[in-house]
Amino acid sequence: MLHLTAFADGPGGGNPAGVVLDAASLSAVDMLRIAAEVGHAETAFVVDASVAGDDRHVAVRYFSPGAEVPFCGHATIATAVALAERRGVGAFTVDTAVGPVVIETARGGGAVETGEAAVAGAGAGADAGAGAAADAGRDTSVVTASFTSVVPVVRDLDPAVADRLLALLALTRADLDERRPLRESFAGNRHPIVAVRESDVFDGFGFDPAALRALMDEQGWAGTVTVFCDRGVDESGATVVEARNLFPVGAITEDPATGSAAASLGGYLRALDLIAPPARVVVRQGRHVGRPSVLVVDVPVVGGITVTGTATPMTDAPAP
Repeated sequence: MLHLTAFADGPGGGNPAGVVLDAASLSAVDMLRIAAEVGHAETAFVVDASVAGDDRHVAVRYFSPGAEVPFCGHATIATAVALAERRGVGAFTVDTAVGPVVIETARGGGAVETGEAAVAGAGAGADAGAGAAADAGRDTSVVTASFTSVVPVVRDLDPAVADRLLALLALTRADLDERRPLRESFAGNRHPIVAVRESDVFDGFGFDPAALRALMDEQGWAGTVTVFCDRGVDESGATVVEARNLFPVGAITEDPATGSAAASLGGYLRALDLIAPPARVVVRQGRHVGRPSVLVVDVPVVGGITVTGTATPMTDAPAP
């Protein structure tokens, strides 16, 4: 079992993921038990380490502590980095429940360096940690990974469901950013997306984890509930947002970094003409749970959304 943290914006940041590189002999019951014991938001299990004999093509299943999930962005990044460290950088194809995902890996620099530098210069809560992360992005020993999602699908939320969701978050329609309407976006997982207008509301809202979990299960939201706030445009022209991704499962209530939600958010912004693709979006996340993270999202004119990040061994991994 590997314990990696993905999308970290400085020491102690990022989203922890378990990675099991040889899970061919494990049953679904075994994988769920292991994921629950580990306690990370998700654990990735490589159930076929060389599909049809190709060691650049693997099959992966993802489990939270409570259930199997169709796709997990941060665990995919962690898995790709672990594979690249052992098999060399380059492209990997990962078969998932939502279809094959192509992941590009490289050493140092690239999109992550640009994105983290953009966050550091954005002036929206940037600090020394962001600068340290940008320096790490330039380290040629660091492996970066980029996955491209399935083509996003964005749809309206049923008004009654939207009202129930807002009530659970103690938000009103007046708290929302009228330029960015409430929607559901799919880019591997279905994510309701809520844009909040004011920073104090974004920082201060709360929710009952059990009640939100019940609504998410009822609606088939296997991923997170994404709440975000606009943070302007950085000096490179990238759109900067800060997100909170709510994920009540076990002891977890909020995800520090969510790759599938970042892809869904990119699809949402494109579908509603809130950006002019090709465009870059820098998503900052994890501040509210003490694990600052940064995700770099590249949005093309058409097709899937590309999310880039790093993964490194956890310094605070659970004891074996």
